Amino acid sequence: MRFGVTGHRMLPPGIAERAVDHWRQVLPTGAGLLGVSSLADGADQLFAAHVLAAGGVLEAVLPSADYAGSLTADGSRARFEGLVRAAATVITMPYPEPCDQGFLAAGQALVDRCDHLFAVWDGLPARGLGGTADVVAYARSHGRPVTVLWIDGVFRD
Repeated sequence: MRFGVTGHRMLPPGIAERAVDHWRQVLPTGAGLLGVSSLADGADQLFAAHVLAAGGVLEAVLPSADYAGSLTADGSRARFEGLVRAAATVITMPYPEPCDQGFLAAGQALVDRCDHLFAVWDGLPARGLGGTADVVAYARSHGRPVTVLWIDGVFRD
């Protein structure tokens, strides 16, 4: 079974801990764990790191060839590069630079490659094409189970 992730790039206090605690409880460990992530800052990198720490296999679906250039949070580019090196498979959408169409294409490809999607998501509409809400809507429209990981009353900036 393949597990995918979508989620916000900036996570308010408590959200990362909730997500990791949930993954520790429900995901297998070892080679039986296959995780699919786009490796963005925040939820994507958090999930990818969890998959690898649990001894699982990581598959990356990147929105563009120069995706690393869009990662601006402290240390996110270095974490991204390490995760790309650790991934068993890397699939890159056919866009030279990050763009909304690439984000949407990567989100859809990620959903197409997983059996269950985790959404570290506040439940609000996407702030741009290909955002978390768009990926969740695509997953639900294709019959993929979605587990939303958030804390009621917590808001993101």
